[in-house]
Amino acid sequence: MVQVAESGGGLVQAGESQTLSCIVSELDFEIPVMAWSRQTPELEREPVSCLIWDSGRPFYSDSVKGRFTTSRDKGRNTLYLQMTALKSEDTAMYYCAIGGSCDGARLASRYTSWGQGAKVIVSA
Repeated sequence: MVQVAESGGGLVQAGESQTLSCIVSELDFEIPVMAWSRQTPELEREPVSCLIWDSGRPFYSDSVKGRFTTSRDKGRNTLYLQMTALKSEDTAMYYCAIGGSCDGARLASRYTSWGQGAKVIVSA
């Protein structure tokens, strides 16, 4: 069964940068798209970015556009999220998943469960 696992995260100061990784394992099909989302206890899950795997074209939510960059390493089946100029409101659990298509930054159809998540805490 295909699995995704996020890594990275931790505590950073506001204004600093951090990179998350998402590794795909037990893959037996071509990845159409992959996406990042985030969630806090107070809010519903928020889409962060969605990336078309073959072309590498990313889509971003307005809240992270210009600060976050999503990329992938096809050979390593790994998705990345490079976060810069972090703000306290970026504090959340970050999750990745594989899906069928992007609807902007949102995963329009999801093939896998979200991973266990990587916690990012941004202190002011």
